[in-house]
Amino acid sequence: MRVEVLPEYLPEQSVPEQGVYTFAYTITITNTGEVPSQLISRHWLITDAAGQTEEVKGLGVVGHQPLLKPGESFQYSSGCRLRTPSGEMHGSYFFVAEDGERFDIPIPPFELDAGGPRVLH
Repeated sequence: MRVEVLPEYLPEQSVPEQGVYTFAYTITITNTGEVPSQLISRHWLITDAAGQTEEVKGLGVVGHQPLLKPGESFQYSSGCRLRTPSGEMHGSYFFVAEDGERFDIPIPPFELDAGGPRVLH
């Protein structure tokens, strides 16, 4: 599996004077393997510039548990709010392959920055 992330600051949904910074991110997950696999759950760690970390766990992504055949991609957008103008997110997806193998795929760290997007690889 390959995970690509494009973060974006949403100034129209943010209120900096109240410590509300809203970010969106678009994620593309591509099955680079040889076996169909289904995304079962997600696990995120979201850390703001003050060092406050929020942990988010749940089934699927945006209400879906996509089954990806080899070569197929699934793209979705979601978002989060921080109390500071910058922060970082990373985590993992839990998959089950059609052959019964269970595995985690890391979501590489990416920066959330009200000054502009920068993806960390």
